Amino acid sequence: MDTHKLKPKVLQQTIAANKVGRKPGYLYVPAGALKPRLILLSFDKDFIAENEFSTYEELFQFYQQHPHARHWIDVRGYADLPLLEKFILDFDIHPLQMEDVINDYQRPKVEEDDGRLFIISRMINFTKDKCINDDQLSIFTGTNCVITFQSDYEDCLDVLRERIKAGKGVLRKRPVLYLAYAIMDVVIDNYFVVLVQIGEYIESLEDSLFEQPDKKTLNQILNIRREVNKLRRIAWSERDKINEMLRDEDMVPDEEMQPYFKDASDHTIQVIELIDNYREMIGNLTELYLSNVSNRMNEIMKVLTIISSIFIPLSFFASLYGMNFSRENPHGGVNKLNMPELYHPYGYIIVLSAMGLLVLVQLYFFWRKGWLSWSG
Repeated sequence: MDTHKLKPKVLQQTIAANKVGRKPGYLYVPAGALKPRLILLSFDKDFIAENEFSTYEELFQFYQQHPHARHWIDVRGYADLPLLEKFILDFDIHPLQMEDVINDYQRPKVEEDDGRLFIISRMINFTKDKCINDDQLSIFTGTNCVITFQSDYEDCLDVLRERIKAGKGVLRKRPVLYLAYAIMDVVIDNYFVVLVQIGEYIESLEDSLFEQPDKKTLNQILNIRREVNKLRRIAWSERDKINEMLRDEDMVPDEEMQPYFKDASDHTIQVIELIDNYREMIGNLTELYLSNVSNRMNEIMKVLTIISSIFIPLSFFASLYGMNFSRENPHGGVNKLNMPELYHPYGYIIVLSAMGLLVLVQLYFFWRKGWLSWSG
């Protein structure tokens, strides 16, 4: 169970149960962690081998047998504490860094130690529930290897693995830092894929607003706004991380590598700009929803006002003829001015006809004024 997928209250309880009071660098297996898969991709310009090992000893033995190759050690799943401790010992990983690997909701960041890098990136995907799921990818660079840790079996890096196997480009000729860059670059490029999906979803929400806006649509707008804000925080941290690498010569000492990381930084800027555009679009959708609701309310009020206007004079007629004045005075004489039409043999029909005629005159007047036309 990934802690970053939990609600805030549950997340706080999880952190408290696992971290409070324990010494720095304490390692524990997260609840629901997957059994580790150990995949080793070894290569140079003339050699390529991909293997999945059942034990760490087999992997490490193969790694030692090919000291001149470059290696991508891919660990998927954390449910084996002794295995993680072996990586700490054999690859000189600091326990605090391994703690960050396991406590897998760290913001994108980079740390340098004696020429080796510890990098955290966040892989994202847009789920069927229209939410952004972000998983942590932890990257360690060594002399001739890159080690990646992730909690899930699935990721967005298959395209990079295929490029290495196909031998296209310069991947198999470059140092391990280039492999680390390539991994981060694929993660960032996948942000654009997610943004395309979000853009299509925002357009569908816009269509829904014009067709039939309702509370469900408003909830969808508010939900995607929250997810886009979440993605913006991730993208900003990713940009800060890469810029930190560019500023520190110890992290990227090779001048030939500088343009690649600058290009990755440019990609993060493009991602942030797209996110800001989407945030503006979502804000416009909210205003459009409120405007549509207001317009519909105005139309309803107009109809009700017209109905009220029609019944006001009718109510006057009805109340007037309902006053029941006496026809005769106490002396037996006839009150000639007290509504004699009340006693006319056709008085009822005459009054109804007059009321109907008044309604028709009012409707004609409203129609001439254009008050009887409204948008659906």
